[in-house]
Amino acid sequence: MDNHEPSLPTRIYTVVASIPAGKVTTYGTIARLAGAAGAARQVGIVLSRLPAGSKLPWFRVVNAQGKISLTGPDYIRQKQALLADGVLFTPSDRINFKIYGWLTPPS
Repeated sequence: MDNHEPSLPTRIYTVVASIPAGKVTTYGTIARLAGAAGAARQVGIVLSRLPAGSKLPWFRVVNAQGKISLTGPDYIRQKQALLADGVLFTPSDRINFKIYGWLTPPS
């Protein structure tokens, strides 16, 4: 690897930091934009390791079905953050990418 190229986590952080308020995108989209197409799972791993108190808007990343992948208290924390960000959910707890998607294909 070229020592001048940012690491994959750094590239993921950069992309996630650019997601506008009130918008969401997918783990796969983040991977593609970070130059690691097909590494959606790695995006989830990198975001799960953020330090407590991080200002990175990790909560704006959801799965390809427009749903939160986390469970339990983490699910509640992410959903509350998205609602506070102005993102609304369908009755089936999905996010409509046509309304709230950022650089995602319309569902």
